Amino acid sequence: MQRETSIEDQVRLCKERADREHWSVVEIFSDMAISGASLHRPGLQSLIDRAGRGEFDIVIAEALDRLSRDQADVATLFKRLSFHGVRIVTLSEGDISELHVGLKGTMNQLFLKDLADKTRRGLRGRVEAGLSGGGNSYGYDVVRSLGTDGQPVTGERLINEQEAAIVRRIFEEFSDGHSPKAIAQRLNHEGIPGPRSQLWRDTAIRGHRTRCTGLLNNELYVGRLVWNRLRYIKDPDTGRRVSRLNQQKDWIVADVPDLRVVDDALWERVKERQREIEEDPGVKAIRATRFWEHRRKNHLLTGLLRCGQCGGGFAAVGRDYLACSPARKLGTCPQKRSFKRNELEEVILDLLRRRLMQPEAVAQFIKEYAIQANAGRSSQDAERQRLEGERAQIGRRLDGLYDAIADGLRTPGLKEKLEIMEARAAELDARLSAPAPSSVRLHPNLSEVYRRKVAALADTLDDPAIRTSALETVRSLISTVTIHEVDGQVTVELEGAITAMIALAQPETGKDLDGSSVKVVAGAGFEPAAFRL
Repeated sequence: MQRETSIEDQVRLCKERADREHWSVVEIFSDMAISGASLHRPGLQSLIDRAGRGEFDIVIAEALDRLSRDQADVATLFKRLSFHGVRIVTLSEGDISELHVGLKGTMNQLFLKDLADKTRRGLRGRVEAGLSGGGNSYGYDVVRSLGTDGQPVTGERLINEQEAAIVRRIFEEFSDGHSPKAIAQRLNHEGIPGPRSQLWRDTAIRGHRTRCTGLLNNELYVGRLVWNRLRYIKDPDTGRRVSRLNQQKDWIVADVPDLRVVDDALWERVKERQREIEEDPGVKAIRATRFWEHRRKNHLLTGLLRCGQCGGGFAAVGRDYLACSPARKLGTCPQKRSFKRNELEEVILDLLRRRLMQPEAVAQFIKEYAIQANAGRSSQDAERQRLEGERAQIGRRLDGLYDAIADGLRTPGLKEKLEIMEARAAELDARLSAPAPSSVRLHPNLSEVYRRKVAALADTLDDPAIRTSALETVRSLISTVTIHEVDGQVTVELEGAITAMIALAQPETGKDLDGSSVKVVAGAGFEPAAFRL
């Protein structure tokens, strides 16, 4: 909630300090409206990265808490910058040392804790008075008004009758046996906007019963305002907030009968159906696996697939199939066909194996590259030898001049000549201080080795020892994979760096290149009979 000019004011003050010290400002790093409690901020991460590249010597900030308010993060940042030879100077504390890191880091951490305690104390008082503790629920409008003192009134809500009718409809349909997914699809088909004017999703309706999230578990609909059910803590590895369920004795509950939109009988019918679902043997068996604790395997196309009909993403349907998520979950896309994951991946790998890395194109490329690279290194070697020879010659001539001066020879021309030669010697020393050119030469059979490795790409991705790194390398070549289906024919369209590589490799006929994407007409494996239609 800082003022928009806050960062500009900080920059101005820091620039004034730099001018007084005759320092050159090479870059400004900032994070607008992002909590200083996190080290995982784009601006700060960019600062750390460029410090590692030696792009600056000093970091100036208004105060140490502008870099981070977390004690551990301050210590980590100080250690990283010190390792790269970068000083931290603040307008408040001056040149930062280990003492500042320990004392100010502790003070900033205590400030955050004290601020959080005061905030929770204030919110608790509002909730106990029947006012909102923050946020809003579907079915209600936030009241915007001024009090008798002229200050804005906060925390008041009124029932939105149109949305409340939708809430009651959802409760009725669920209690009658309809699934949250079916309810969401019907609402989307009817053009009824969901929470935050977005499309309805089954998860927004179902939620999590234990955590009391989701529309069907919101006790505000029966006139009970519950606060402090969840607490949020920061993951030290990612910097993201993670929710934890508080004990029920710590919950704050206030009766707000004016906000009731669902009667007790309907609420109990919904709770009874939820209990029946939880007692179902199939559901019990699934929950017994504790599937939410298992990290999903990262596949070649994870997060890259798009539907050519609606532009939406693809999601898993069943164990080995993928389908358009808006079509399956929201009912807003007519493309309901599902595709086998391994067959989609095989199209991409086939493109890399046989089309992108053609043996003839690779061999010619390696041959030309080897000629140019080795010729360049040969010229570098020759140039370095020439410089070394010149430096040795100047050294001998300088030794002769030094001997002449030691013997008493003094002439105006001798001094001028000596200065010119010493300057040239210093210039040659600077150029020769760089590392000598590498003596590595490309192996003549490199193209054949490379071709074999590309041909074995699928096997490489199945090797658990290197799967992760290999997978990310291939994925980095692709930005999106769009699936089109027209009259039963499936076309896979790829976009990303891979398209430029295919163009350079002169793909064989059958591909449609437009400069920004490549289209692959799928083979027999994509016939309708191969899928669950």
